[in-house]
Amino acid sequence: MAEDGTSPAGPVGIVIVDDHAMFRRGVRAELEGAGAGAVQILAEAADVDEAIAAVTTYTPGVVLLDVHLPGGGGVEVMRRMAASGASPDTRYLALSVSDAAEDVIGTIRGGARGYVTKTITGPELVQAIGRVAEGDAVFSPRLAGFVLDAFSGAIDVAAVDEDLDRLTEREREVMRLIARGYAYKEVAKELFISVKTVETHMSSVLRKLQLSSRHELSRWASDRRLL
Repeated sequence: MAEDGTSPAGPVGIVIVDDHAMFRRGVRAELEGAGAGAVQILAEAADVDEAIAAVTTYTPGVVLLDVHLPGGGGVEVMRRMAASGASPDTRYLALSVSDAAEDVIGTIRGGARGYVTKTITGPELVQAIGRVAEGDAVFSPRLAGFVLDAFSGAIDVAAVDEDLDRLTEREREVMRLIARGYAYKEVAKELFISVKTVETHMSSVLRKLQLSSRHELSRWASDRRLL
């Protein structure tokens, strides 16, 4: 990949997978603006089944994959594609709003070659796509530490997974935001749910994790590097 982001082999074919249409449009606009000649957007997908169909049909060089998707999430896309034997040369780059350790580690263990957050700029994303297409592993700086800690044993991944397996995906989202200090109204706005629903999820989280307050939850999440 040259300094201007172009590849001597031609543009990298991309499939954008995210369940928010507005975000997909934003990524498309960024890539079309910053990645002219370096990337070619082949298709978009909003859930696991659409992603499987798009990757199978277009055989992209890189899939920009959100972690949380209807139908099982980004890891499920990679698992099913690997099981099918289709598109073995396709590489996956996670592009997610989540920077929680369990999401990063779980996605890399699921087969992704990199993980970047949605604060990334268009030119940075084009560069990351190019590097992943060439076989490199790419991480946002803070997230690289999670991966190193997991493989060095500093994070007990199995114990974290066991705790989180008790929670539904929505409960995990609520848990992370509450642990970061969000008010219930802020969580409701962020996740497009009612305050009452946030309260219900929070009660369930505390019960499942055997905690008694949001203060204990924040400490629990911090100890496991989930913030």
